[in-house]
Formats: sequence, structure tokens, C-alpha cells
Amino acid sequence: MTLSTLYEYELGKASDTLCRELFGLKPGEIIIITADTESDHRVVDATARAAFACGAKPMVMWWGSPLGVGKAADPMLPLKPLAAALKEADAWVEFNNKWLLYSTPFDIAMAENKRLRYLCLVGMDVDMMIRVLGRVNYQILKHFQEMISEMTAKAKHVRLTTPAGEDVEFDNDPNRPISCETGYADTPGPHMMAGQIGWAPVFDSINGAIVFDGSLVPPFLGVLSQPVKLHVEKGVIVGFEGGQEAAEYELWLKSFQHPQMLRMAHVCYGFNPGARLTGNILEDERVWGSTEWGIGQVGPMYIPPDGIKGPSHTDGICLNTSVWLDDILVMDKGILINPELKKLTKELGK
Repeated sequence: MTLSTLYEYELGKASDTLCRELFGLKPGEIIIITADTESDHRVVDATARAAFACGAKPMVMWWGSPLGVGKAADPMLPLKPLAAALKEADAWVEFNNKWLLYSTPFDIAMAENKRLRYLCLVGMDVDMMIRVLGRVNYQILKHFQEMISEMTAKAKHVRLTTPAGEDVEFDNDPNRPISCETGYADTPGPHMMAGQIGWAPVFDSINGAIVFDGSLVPPFLGVLSQPVKLHVEKGVIVGFEGGQEAAEYELWLKSFQHPQMLRMAHVCYGFNPGARLTGNILEDERVWGSTEWGIGQVGPMYIPPDGIKGPSHTDGICLNTSVWLDDILVMDKGILINPELKKLTKELGK
């Protein structure tokens, strides 16, 4: 078995699932597949083949990998032709490792192409595509995620703790949506890989300690060698604790000299049964029983219609999280407590 044929059959199934089930591609639709020089060409090619087999018109766009992500990537991107193409597409899957999410082309595409269906699968490689996409029972996962999303939406107050020392509390805004990412990208707007549930709390109610002990990107620290602890008051980071990685993170955030880069943007649950902690933030955000905090720009999926603009965005992973919803323990160190959620967990192979 060579690397060029590893999981060849499984990759065909996963890419077919992506195009037919998740995107629901129709004959004649234009799907743009974006990639950079850090992308896995087998994933790109398999998706283009599957889209073509659906009768769609795949268009693959490659470029040199930028040194940053979001708007920090703007200076190194072919901004005008990229934005022009995205404005005319029906669907867009992002495989580039340095993501365009929250970049200028992304903002233009979301604002000016109201039919565009976007799915963020940044940094996807063959192994990950098989585990987190091709072998997932989407109907059971969808039911599981919708249940815990409904429970969270009803909660007025949330507390999160982890064995690494996190202890943070906040209030929910009932008027803000819960983004339940079940993997489907069959409706207009931005979508994420299955296994993530995210929302924007009342920002000035976020108080306590947030501890990243999984991974942290960007800057591209990957899997952390020691925890990075953030002290948060009223939704703003007021202190950093940890070793060299914490110091590098603080320096990176403050280098933008922009107040939004010290503000919390969203919180998410991770629930993809195939996800592992690898250093790829797309997968790490979905490690079962984890939570993830975003900092910086707030996406329109969390605060419609425009979100909150910022120069960049960063995400950190908190492993083995305990969750209290209005003082009721729902998850204990990454293990679901609710009987029905526990049953669905077993059906998903966890």
C-alpha cells in the first residue's frame, strides 16, 4: 500500500458523501474548491471528481500558502479574482490550510452572494477526511447535537471547568443563535464541519479563567506543551499565565494593537466521534467532550447579520470539560450525564 492509494476506496465514499449528502450538489451548480500549497491534493482531486459526478461544475483554485489567516492573509492572496469568483459560485469548500474564514474575500462573498453555501474544511487530509467525515453517522449525530443545542439555548447561565484549572462563567443571550454544525451545507451561508456547537455569550458577562490545554491556532503553536491560562473580566483578556507558549500568544494578540483581539468571540462544544487532537484546529475543535473559545473577529453565524469585525481570529481548545447549565451538570470531564445523550453517545461509538 503506497501513500497514493492509502484509503483510496474510503476517500471516494467520503468525497461522495461531502458532495451529495452534505452539499446536496445539483446538476449545473458551480462549486469552488480552494487550496493552498499546504493542502492535500488527493482530498482536492477526489472532491472535484465527486462534484463532477453529481453533474456540478467544480472549479479548483490553488495559491501559495499565506503566512497568516483571516485578514492577516489578505496581503498574500489574489484578492480581486478570488472575491470575484466566489461572488458567482453556488458552493465553496475550503481545503486550504491557512484559512480564508474572516478574510476580506470571505466577507465580500458572504455579503454579496446570498446563495453561496460555504463549508470550512481547512487543512483536511485523507486520514482526517475518513475519520471525521466518511465514517460519521450524520443522522444520529444531528439528533445528538440538536438535543444538547436545545438544552444550551434554554440555559440562562453557564459554567465551564476543566481538570487543567479552567473555571469560567457567563450568561446567554436568548436572542443570539446557537450554531449547531451538523456538517450539512445545503442552505445558503457559512457552515462548519460536523461535531461543533457554538454561540456568542453575553460578552461582558464572561468572567473567570479559561485554560487552553489542547491546542492553539493561530499563532501556529499546534498541540500545546503546557497550558495557556487566560484571566478574563467582562469578556476581555486581562492577564496571561503559562510558559513560552503563553508569552508568544500574548505577544501575537497584542501585536495587532486592536481591542477586538483581546475580546472573547464565541464558545463551542466539540462532539465529532472521529476527531483526535492533532494540532489541526479544524479537527481539534471537535474532539469529543472538549470546549473551544474563539477570540477576535466574531462571525455572522454568531451575531447576525454582520458579526463584529476584527483584524484576525484565534481558537484554543479546553479538554475534558465539565458543563453546568443553570446549575445542572450536563457533562462531567467530557462524559455526558443525561441518559438519552449517553445512549446516543454509545450509538456514535463513543
